[in-house]
Amino acid sequence: MFRTLGGGDLVANQTKAAHPHAVTELCDEGTRLYAVALRLGRIAREDVESAPCLMEFALVHPDPDDAAWLCPVPPSVALAQRLHPIEQDITERRRQSIKLADAFEPFMALGAQSATSEHSITVLEGGDRINTALNLATTQCQTEMLTVQPSDDRFSERSLTQGLERDKPLIERGVRIRTLYQHTARHSPQKLAYVAQLAIGKAEYRTIDEVVERLIVCDETVAFIPTRDDQQVALEIRNPGLVRYLIKVFEFMWSRSVPLSAGAPYEPAPGGITDIQYSIAKLLVEGHVDEAIARRLGMNVRTCRAHIAKLATALGSGSRAQLGFLIAQSGILEQEHRNLAGETHP
Repeated sequence: MFRTLGGGDLVANQTKAAHPHAVTELCDEGTRLYAVALRLGRIAREDVESAPCLMEFALVHPDPDDAAWLCPVPPSVALAQRLHPIEQDITERRRQSIKLADAFEPFMALGAQSATSEHSITVLEGGDRINTALNLATTQCQTEMLTVQPSDDRFSERSLTQGLERDKPLIERGVRIRTLYQHTARHSPQKLAYVAQLAIGKAEYRTIDEVVERLIVCDETVAFIPTRDDQQVALEIRNPGLVRYLIKVFEFMWSRSVPLSAGAPYEPAPGGITDIQYSIAKLLVEGHVDEAIARRLGMNVRTCRAHIAKLATALGSGSRAQLGFLIAQSGILEQEHRNLAGETHP
């Protein structure tokens, strides 16, 4: 209709392109002309060329008696025409939401069961999220916290501060803390300083030659273990069976550890082989390379190689291959692992 007016059509298109808008944001000119049309009952077609939105939004229609004039559509009718497709869309979306709810309803009870905090295993990604979960768990801890902390060259002053902020409140409210390090922690000034500030009351610190991996358990209800070497992904475990298993792993290592103050593991026994060298000898015979041995015993590779050299000297070995043979031949691995403190294990 409006587009059959030849030159006027071009003018209208140009005007429309200059001020496109939604019906909910009727332009000033369209608002003025629509009001005029409602007051007068009609408006000249040429007068609305500056506001093509009136025709586009069906706010006016051609006068059936005179093509030069346009009649206004009552606002109630225009509103109903605009609301109808919206209401239809809302009705359809409600119908879809009901169908979705019905489809998932049989699984909701099962999902609620598996998602309960006491049975869940949650993947924590990123240092911030891991620390947030750890802080929450330690804040809620009431009886005992068990930790296994492998030696780490990245143990910085910042991590020392974070550890103190997390552990001091536990000790102050009577929570027992048992922490297991590798023997190399005895020669870490940062860790010794950390222990010196917390080794009071119910806090106990021990070392062992080799630990499995980092572990934190709070109140026998929640445990944290890493899933990647970069410590950026961890699991928060609240499954009772798994938590109990991890506690047994901790107790197994704890029973074979010695107090941090028991003496240096580098002091040679009467046979000339230190406990550290004993541990290295075991891993050498198992076929581990220097880097793997160093990582498992919590020392740098240079220190590990220095101990291997001392071991070779003690056994009279001239090569790496011969060293493995001499270790097996010497029988040192058949002896029971010595207690560093000269005490019986608890």
